[in-house]
Amino acid sequence: MYLERNDKGWNNMGMRVEKQTTLADSVTLNGIGVHSGGPASITLHPADANSGIVFHRSTKGGYVQTEANWKEVTATSLCTVLGDPHDSGISTVEHLMAALRGMGVDNVTAYIDGPEMPIMDGSSEAFVEAIDRVGLKTLGTKRRFIRIKEKVRYVSGDQWCELNPFDGTRFDITIDFDHEKIGCQQLKFDLTPDYFRDEISRARTFGSVQDVEKLWKLGFAMGSSLENSVALDGDRVLNPEGTRWANEFVRHKSLDAIGDLALAGLPILGEYRSYKGGHRMNHCILVELFKNPDAFEIVEADVALVDRHAREKGHAELIGGLQAAAFGPNVS
Repeated sequence: MYLERNDKGWNNMGMRVEKQTTLADSVTLNGIGVHSGGPASITLHPADANSGIVFHRSTKGGYVQTEANWKEVTATSLCTVLGDPHDSGISTVEHLMAALRGMGVDNVTAYIDGPEMPIMDGSSEAFVEAIDRVGLKTLGTKRRFIRIKEKVRYVSGDQWCELNPFDGTRFDITIDFDHEKIGCQQLKFDLTPDYFRDEISRARTFGSVQDVEKLWKLGFAMGSSLENSVALDGDRVLNPEGTRWANEFVRHKSLDAIGDLALAGLPILGEYRSYKGGHRMNHCILVELFKNPDAFEIVEADVALVDRHAREKGHAELIGGLQAAAFGPNVS
C-alpha cells in the first residue's frame, strides 16, 4: 500500500494522513429527531489522540458513554443505533459518522441530549459545515488504518457486500429499486474530503409516502418531512425542488455506507462494494471482517505511506502492525 506525500503532507487521495486530527473548537447543532419529532441537540468537542469518536448521552441517571464502534450496534432496520435502544441508545448516527470519516476527523467527544441525532436536512451537509466552521486540529500521534489484505464477503439473498484489498479508500455502491424514479443506480468513487463535501454530503435520505404513513401508525418517523427527506409518491418526487442530483438515491446510500463503515473504529484502506445494501449489510460486513483476522491488519501512517517504488520492487516491509481483535456480537 502506498500513499504519496507532497511537501505539505497531503497524499495523492487528498487526505492528510500522517497525523490524527480532532476539531479545533466545540460546535453545537440543533434540530429535531426524525422518529420522535422532538427537539434534538448535539455538541461536538475536541478530543485527545486515540480517543476515537465517543458519544455521551443524557439520561435520567446522568450521561451514559458509548463508543462509536461496530460492537455497540444494536439495531439497523430503520437507521444505525448504538447502545441499548430502550434506555441509553443513540439512533441515526450514520450521517454524523459519515461526515467525520469523510472529512478526516479521527477524535471527537459528542454530547447528545436524548436518544436521537438531529436529522437536520436528512444528509450530512450541516455536519460538514460545522466541521468546516471550527476547522481541524492536527494532533501529534500517527493515524492508524485497517488495511484489507484478503477479500471478505457477506451474502443475504440477492443482496451482497464485500471488502477487497485496494490502494486507497474506494466505494462501489449499487442500488436497485422497483421504482421509476430510482431503478438501478451505481456510484464508484475514491473517498476524499473534497469529494465527500461536494458529491456525497448533500444527498438526503429518501422513502415512499406509503412507507412513511405506515411508520407513522407505528409511532416512528414522526419528524419526517419534505424538509429532511426526499418523498416519493408513485412515480413523483413530492419535494418542490426535486432531487439534488438525478442519482441522489445512490449517493445517499453511499453516504450511509461511509458512516456505517466508520464504525470499524479506524479508516479502512480497501474497496467496499455492495449490491442492494443498507445499514444491516454495512454492519454485517464489519462483523464478517473482524471474524477473519487474517483478512486485515492495522498499520500506522508511516507504514501506509511506504514508498511506491520500494513496494513495487518487493522491498517494503510492514513494521509495527498490530493485529486487531476479532470479537463482537453478530447483530443484524
